[in-house]
Amino acid sequence: MTIRVMLVDDQELLRTGFRMILQSQGDIEIAAEAGDGAQALERLRHTSVDVILMDVRMPRLDGVQATRRICLAEDGSPLPDAPHVLILTTFDLDEYAFAALKAGASGFLLKDVPPTELVAAIRAVHGGDAVVAPTTTRRMIDRFAEVLPTAASTAGPDTLAPLTEREREVFLLVAQGLSNGEIAARLVLSEATVKTHVGRILAKLGLRDRVQAVVLAYEAGLIRAGAAD
Repeated sequence: MTIRVMLVDDQELLRTGFRMILQSQGDIEIAAEAGDGAQALERLRHTSVDVILMDVRMPRLDGVQATRRICLAEDGSPLPDAPHVLILTTFDLDEYAFAALKAGASGFLLKDVPPTELVAAIRAVHGGDAVVAPTTTRRMIDRFAEVLPTAASTAGPDTLAPLTEREREVFLLVAQGLSNGEIAARLVLSEATVKTHVGRILAKLGLRDRVQAVVLAYEAGLIRAGAAD
């Protein structure tokens, strides 16, 4: 299966570098490019893509706003058929990149990411995974919670109401950053069973991936800064 990728960055030189790396892969195709978020939205009206590499700081429409329009409906719910967005950032601690995670991005990459990691990240999000470890995501959200430019959250105490007791257990362990293997060991389950539970949890809560599960758990007050340290 070919993964159709869009490159969104206002620096043409960076887009050229990413294009050269990705075009050398037999399963990746550069379907479109854009110099800012507004141009990316326009391209998406006419081009189908699977994964978007999105810069954060761009003229006209930045990466956070563009990601929100691509990934979320007007009521803030995830759009099921939206492309997966990988945020590109210059700094490891960039509050705008963290805001993009809340806007629906599946993770973030540093712009100097090694080529092998870039390719692996694209394949990972295309397969439904996130490329930021949940513990790292939580640490980022905790640090920047007061400055993130986000709409009021609808998360509350009944957030987990659709889940069974076992699914609640699995959800809270996912939110603490445990892998499927670690959750399986903790709950004495097979890893395949945990994977099934995680899939059902994401579907019931309308979440795209584990990053969004961590964000939801944070907003609902189910995890706290330093809880898993």
